[in-house]
Amino acid sequence: MSKYESLIDDNIAWQAVSNRDRSYDGKFVTGVLTTGIYCRPSCAARHPKRENIRFFARPEQAEAIGLRACLRCMPNDVARDDAAVRAVIDAIRLAETAPTLAELGTITNYSATHLQRIFKREMGISPAAYARALRSERAKEALENGASVTEAIYDAGYSSASRFYADNEKRFGMKASAWKNGGAGVSIQWANVETSLGTMMVAATDMGVCCLSFNEGEDELRTRFPKALLQAGDADFDALVRQVTASVEKPGDFSHIPLDVQGTAFQEAVWKELQKIPLGETRSYSDIAAAIGKPKAVRAVGSANGANNVAVLIPCHRVVRSDGTMGGYAYGLEIKERLLDKEAIK
Repeated sequence: MSKYESLIDDNIAWQAVSNRDRSYDGKFVTGVLTTGIYCRPSCAARHPKRENIRFFARPEQAEAIGLRACLRCMPNDVARDDAAVRAVIDAIRLAETAPTLAELGTITNYSATHLQRIFKREMGISPAAYARALRSERAKEALENGASVTEAIYDAGYSSASRFYADNEKRFGMKASAWKNGGAGVSIQWANVETSLGTMMVAATDMGVCCLSFNEGEDELRTRFPKALLQAGDADFDALVRQVTASVEKPGDFSHIPLDVQGTAFQEAVWKELQKIPLGETRSYSDIAAAIGKPKAVRAVGSANGANNVAVLIPCHRVVRSDGTMGGYAYGLEIKERLLDKEAIK
């Protein structure tokens, strides 16, 4: 039995190797028993036969059974990459103002371009985007704890109020004062639509879809957005609803549908990873935790998955337990199973 099975399904690992998927570098290594070497998933060398490989969570596990690092892809450098990513995160969190990419390169002894590449590979976003998300999260916490908008902006590390609004108005679809007051002053159009999965509720701000759920109505929407102005949809909203309905009934690429979602930096990292799950595939909670660079945060990933307000478009239904069973779903396992059936999960 592979020592990596606790982190990722062997079939998923083999698919990553077959595709030379760089996004899995650092998440496991491939041991080739016939040659006595281990490689990154993305190694450009000729693929070995499936029966001749084993998957390991860390290079040292492969080395423990006598395998040596491939000189072509140098998989043992991944540990150094992981340490560099952690150092960048620590530097950003401790700095009063966000460090430049050049400064972060100096800290990690990497070139700026290489550091940008490995950080984005591990975290799904650039160091600058991570710093912006962290500032926004700190501002949100300050507002929720009773700070004034001005106090929250400067305590979070923004150099000016205009910088805060530039970063967050597009990201959240509402200004800080509305954010603090539960969406007060924000208009949300909504409608219930009958689908093959049951009654589907779609709600959207001017920025995009902010809620998609099943078998819910106005009461549940008000619980999510207690101080927003809820109103019937106009022609543009009706067109959006038709796009959403078509995507639910005939699953495909959802990227053309605009979203207006908000969460902590961790939640948003999880949601972005969910959006990377290909149609027709599933991932486990531990797979998602490993993919965002937090392999021990399996429970937190489950919580972030449950905090997703936009079902289907952020496909939390594609996450299952490590043993392959369905796990939970906010709108019932029957709907989750039917969604997966639509996407041809067998």
